[in-house]
Amino acid sequence: MATIADVARTAGVSRSTASYALSGKRSISPAVRARVQSAVQALGYTPNAGARALATAQTHVLGLFAAFLEDEFAPAMLQYMTGVSDTARELGYDILLVTEPDGARALQRVTESRMVDGVVLLNVAEHDVRLPVLRAALQPGALVGLPADCGGLDVFDLDFAEAGRLMVDHLARLGHRDVVLVSQPEHVVERGGAYVWRLRDAAAAAAARLGIRLHAVWGSSSQPAIGRELAALLDAHPEATAVLLNNEAAAAALPGLLAARGLRSPEDLSVIGRYSDDFARTFSLPYTSIDSAPDRLGRMAVRQLVQRIESSAGRTEPHVVRFVSPELVDRGSTAPPPPPRRPER
Repeated sequence: MATIADVARTAGVSRSTASYALSGKRSISPAVRARVQSAVQALGYTPNAGARALATAQTHVLGLFAAFLEDEFAPAMLQYMTGVSDTARELGYDILLVTEPDGARALQRVTESRMVDGVVLLNVAEHDVRLPVLRAALQPGALVGLPADCGGLDVFDLDFAEAGRLMVDHLARLGHRDVVLVSQPEHVVERGGAYVWRLRDAAAAAAARLGIRLHAVWGSSSQPAIGRELAALLDAHPEATAVLLNNEAAAAALPGLLAARGLRSPEDLSVIGRYSDDFARTFSLPYTSIDSAPDRLGRMAVRQLVQRIESSAGRTEPHVVRFVSPELVDRGSTAPPPPPRRPER
């Protein structure tokens, strides 16, 4: 296994110069740094993490705290995790994934033991019990998800309220006046999933303003329950001409249900979902959607976090709350509502 001495000998520099070129602790000329990096690649040298941590007080590891919850759709959560891990790797950091149910205790253990240089939190609740622990930690933290109190933290999220308004406004311009909105399960809201009610409340307010009747319902997060619920909704609201989906499981189940009933979108029913482009490709979803941008949010959170870790002024700069503006990806599943069916004689 190659050592720092091997790197120095191959690059034609002293051992200390090679070490400084890799750690960044002293100014090294670009030409020398390039020779050291070339030697590292040629030899396959990997710095010892323990020694590096002792020398630089950094581990080059980020803690990613996430949970796979039974009432949320797991493939959607994986996309947020991928955005975080891919960006961390690009910036030279490894990821320590923590999925313990007691997130506050796990966070305290990891930060107090100095296992990580910074923390990214997913599954952020409106009143998240992990936030006091993170604010008290020596390491900086970044959130993907909006809590009630953002003080002392960098926060990144989709503008779910604007997403709800955009969905309803789009249908209103097409002439729809009776719409069903399928949200996540109700207990997601009860445990603090504010993104659900942020979209739902904004959609309801927009519908009231525009004279649209909105039937807002909760939906399950898995099959076969969500399939049965969607079928019951179509039976209960035959007058509805459009469906809004703030529920990934419902979006994945709807194509099969419509096909089984001989219905087409948009000829019989306009559909708008809220999920990522990758999710749409994975499940071959043909529906116009609001891009939930999990990869973009993960990139934003990690880049801000690494800037705080590596910048001399990073710890004192004001914290940020940034929303990704929703974008409607048109896949041709919306159109003016079909004419009312004439009653049979």
